[in-house]
Amino acid sequence: MSESGSSSARIPNGGGASRQPGNKVTVVLGAQWGDEGKGKVVDLLAQDADIVCRCQGGNNAGHTVVVDSVEYDFHLLPSGIINPKVTAFIGNGVVIHLPGLFEEAEKNVNKGKGLEGWEKRLIISDRAHIVFDFHQAADGIQEQQRQEQAGKKFKVLANQYKSIYPTLEIDIEGELKRLKGYIERIKPMVRDGVYFMYEALHGPPKKILVEGANAALLDIDFGTYPFVTSSNCTVGGVCTGLGMPPQNVGEVYGVVKAYTTRVGIGAFPTEQNNETGELLQTRGKEVGVTTGRKRRCGWLDLVLLRYAHMINGFTALALTKLDILDVFPEIKVGVAYKINDKIIPHFPANQEVLNKIEVQYETLPGWNTDISNARTFDELPVNAQNYVRFIEMELGVPVKWIGVGKSRESMIQLF
Repeated sequence: MSESGSSSARIPNGGGASRQPGNKVTVVLGAQWGDEGKGKVVDLLAQDADIVCRCQGGNNAGHTVVVDSVEYDFHLLPSGIINPKVTAFIGNGVVIHLPGLFEEAEKNVNKGKGLEGWEKRLIISDRAHIVFDFHQAADGIQEQQRQEQAGKKFKVLANQYKSIYPTLEIDIEGELKRLKGYIERIKPMVRDGVYFMYEALHGPPKKILVEGANAALLDIDFGTYPFVTSSNCTVGGVCTGLGMPPQNVGEVYGVVKAYTTRVGIGAFPTEQNNETGELLQTRGKEVGVTTGRKRRCGWLDLVLLRYAHMINGFTALALTKLDILDVFPEIKVGVAYKINDKIIPHFPANQEVLNKIEVQYETLPGWNTDISNARTFDELPVNAQNYVRFIEMELGVPVKWIGVGKSRESMIQLF
């Protein structure tokens, strides 16, 4: 008797949950190099969500959400926390910079009413790791080395190892004292994340939303290595970053900017290092939320998106910032990669190969019309509709949302 009693205490539902998959989670992922507008999609879906989760990354990612003309910037907090009915969960796959977490919350609290009572609505996995100031300092040094020695892989790697034991100045006592100040505030938020997710998945029906940080081409395994982030930003990171089984993954929404942008160095086949790129940059206000750096800009790359779809299995897409293309008489779309005049059927893993790519473009007519006031698909000009349908046809994935502006109301839902 005592054995069966202790067993049932350890395994909720007497183990029967293995036959019942439970609630499904809806996942929002970046499909390019980040900065696609994931925050807007999450904000939209969070309106009727119960739980919104972050599963990977750290405060090196940034989501911007505009609600009632107030612009909120999120780096660690799930952006769905703006909804006062939402429980926000930071999973074990996220690295947390404690000063950054509280600074971010305070800045956003001061902007509007959206974050009132955030501390009571945030749960943090006890398996999540803390990142310190000196981690960020070391990361900055590594990034600088990469910039200075781009292309010299062996030297970059050797210098990184040499710099593991530099004369890096760390105020150990000062930093510890500062961190101790956060202990009492953080304690009530910390829970066993695996058990929290298990209860959420197998309890009463709940709408659970997962917002990915970064994007497919920044994934440590599948991105354009070495110019990637340190986590899995693809769908597998949801399971490892939250401690949940694949059977509970439901809809997987890929967020796609209507053109392509990239921050920092690394191969970028459809980049337009010309007036077109400058126009995309200025019209799209393409400046990094976290870094403040100008983003490199280019035409939409469908080869890259097919690759992201292979890995993530998108069930639908959100196409953002379509309005930025309003002024172009013609719009090019990258549809294939060629090397030595031969089309290759895959996305190259090797940076040197990717740098030699010749992109084959399809040219579509522009619409030369301001579409920012459109609120239905039918209100879009025919050429804008055709652009959306072309993307759907080429990728074999339906577009569920179209973004034509910054505000929540500017997301057109198709189905």
